Amino acid sequence: MTVQFVKQPALILAAGQPVKEIREYFGLANTGTGELSIARMNSPAGWSEPGQTPEFNEYSVVLQGTLHLRLRGRELKVSAGQAVMVSAGEWVQYHTPDGAEYIAVCMPAFSPGTVRRDE
Repeated sequence: MTVQFVKQPALILAAGQPVKEIREYFGLANTGTGELSIARMNSPAGWSEPGQTPEFNEYSVVLQGTLHLRLRGRELKVSAGQAVMVSAGEWVQYHTPDGAEYIAVCMPAFSPGTVRRDE
């Protein structure tokens, strides 16, 4: 068995405005882990990113605030203590009108080449 200790996460500035900080613990940016990524998101009030149709499943657990998701034909609000999973191939746009902090797990790992953002 192999043990991998992560001393600190990699800081990544997310797409969208205003700037959202991502602290990736496991994933391609920090550990070269391709099977999944685990990151803590600190999303300020008013943050919104372009829509996307990713090639990975994304699991989000909201720690504080509310994470808003725009999906085809509806919007979903995920509050602190709740979680949501968006399957690969589903169009989604994440935003945080009032700010949120959450953990995101992507399987396989998030990568700029597989997020497939709207242009």
